Amino acid sequence: MGTAPRADFGDMVRLLIVLVLAAAAGGVAVVLHRRRPRPDLGPPQWSIPAALDRGEFDRPDAPWLVVEFSSATCDTCAAVWDRVRLLESGEVAVQEVEVRRDRGLHQRYEIDAVPLVVVADRTGAVRAHHLGPTTAADLWGTLAELRRADHEPPAGGADDGTEPEHRS
Repeated sequence: MGTAPRADFGDMVRLLIVLVLAAAAGGVAVVLHRRRPRPDLGPPQWSIPAALDRGEFDRPDAPWLVVEFSSATCDTCAAVWDRVRLLESGEVAVQEVEVRRDRGLHQRYEIDAVPLVVVADRTGAVRAHHLGPTTAADLWGTLAELRRADHEPPAGGADDGTEPEHRS
């Protein structure tokens, strides 16, 4: 009977050293990869419409429109809607646009985050927005500021287009 070739003890030691070094190199690579700083992508970017087609919303004749884009599965959306609907008046139309019920409007205006409240003027230009939770005070303040700015005369002149009167 022949004897099986015996591995040289030196060969086994060299193989063991190679395996230990490979495992150590792999471990160092994993640690360095985890410690590498991730690139700063900046804050998330969400789509905010620049204008709304007033004919697609309630009371297109109202001077102001406040729309909340929402989702029925969003608890924050329900709380925001409770605040938005308090803004309704003769001059301010309000409307909730829920994603399942009004999917077409969400898609048309590329809404990708809710709750989104937009304030549009009589032409449909979006003049302000609130993304995420917002307070009643913030909503009232935004609307009041926009309405005031809409009624202020241009700087340096009267609102009838005449020059201001100078007195000595």
